[in-house]
Amino acid sequence: MTNLNLAEQLKFDLHMHSTASDGALSPAELVEQAAENSIRCLALTDHDTLAGLKEAQIAADRLGIRFIPGVELTCLWNKRTLHLLGLGIDPDYEGWRDYESRLQVLREKRAEVIATKLRAKRAPEDILERARKFAGCGQIGRPHFAKALVEAGFVSSENEAFDRYLGQGKTGDVKAEWPEVSESIAIVQESGGFAILAHPTKYNMTFSRLRLLLSSLSEAGMDGFEVAYPGISQDYIRLMLKQAEALDLKVSSGSDFHNPAHHWTGLGRFPKVDSPRHLIHQFYTDMPLRA
Repeated sequence: MTNLNLAEQLKFDLHMHSTASDGALSPAELVEQAAENSIRCLALTDHDTLAGLKEAQIAADRLGIRFIPGVELTCLWNKRTLHLLGLGIDPDYEGWRDYESRLQVLREKRAEVIATKLRAKRAPEDILERARKFAGCGQIGRPHFAKALVEAGFVSSENEAFDRYLGQGKTGDVKAEWPEVSESIAIVQESGGFAILAHPTKYNMTFSRLRLLLSSLSEAGMDGFEVAYPGISQDYIRLMLKQAEALDLKVSSGSDFHNPAHHWTGLGRFPKVDSPRHLIHQFYTDMPLRA
């Protein structure tokens, strides 16, 4: 295991998004900006798609950056929506094709329902077409509807769009029949990756409920969880590290970067955690730079 000092820890980011899903930068632009921010190891983890991985890998190879193929899968635990990171996956694993296609259908059906609900709130009739335009070739999601609502003059900002129409519990917060988390864990691991629960404190759970979630997912075979990301407090980080010890799980960190215009996060910006359980040690050891 590689022991990283703090200076080295500053040079990785294991959670970020590109235009392949709901990010603002193309995969290549994302890697280039990461390089400008002195990040030397990164994972691209777009929502429910591997479409950006090849482009990002090429850019990373050109810039001398360790690249970790990843994905962020939407899934269900006890009918509650969760996000599961797959880190270090093999994008060529044959099972991904059918799994991605299934998620694409679910996202399209969900987008149609969101559009119907927004139109019922007097949003423009072409709100779905506007959202698809912003999604481009990527997976369509609520951030694209937020942009569409701003473009249509229905709201003044994307934040307002989420606060009034798209945020948790609002009209556009449409649930879908996502795969069960056990299935998501399985495909990540079958493709050679680590199954990591994304931002565990952002599911609006009490800490007792969160401990139950982590224990349940550990029993289901999950490899670990994110312990450091924007918005988590140092007190919670300490509590989460104790849970990792108790359940013998790995931990990860990342910015969940989407857009340079979002000031609450930035590439490589998240609390620093020094733990032998951190996946970055394994990635530095097992994934050497490609020529």
